[in-house]
Amino acid sequence: MFSKKITLFKKKDRETWQMIKSLLKDAGLTGIKASHYPIDSLSACGCGSKLDPRNFGVKGRIDRDVYFIDVREEDYDRAKEVLAEHGIEAVVDSDPRGKLGSL
Repeated sequence: MFSKKITLFKKKDRETWQMIKSLLKDAGLTGIKASHYPIDSLSACGCGSKLDPRNFGVKGRIDRDVYFIDVREEDYDRAKEVLAEHGIEAVVDSDPRGKLGSL
């Protein structure tokens, strides 16, 4: 419960995030924190607006969330082994906004 956590996965990739979550759960690893957060601190219309005009395109709402999975430090090597057995690379994107995101 109070053990140190290490980020195993952090990227704008919901499908891989869901796959990794289920693989780690099936492997019996506990103490995993898997969540997501919005990358935009303010929406395009301002901080008080709930409607973002970028969401009304042909394909609907754009997924701008960053997905992450943290595992306990003592389970980190085992988690990497589980992913390697299934051919999945655990990516930790240090700049999920991209080069233009901070302009």
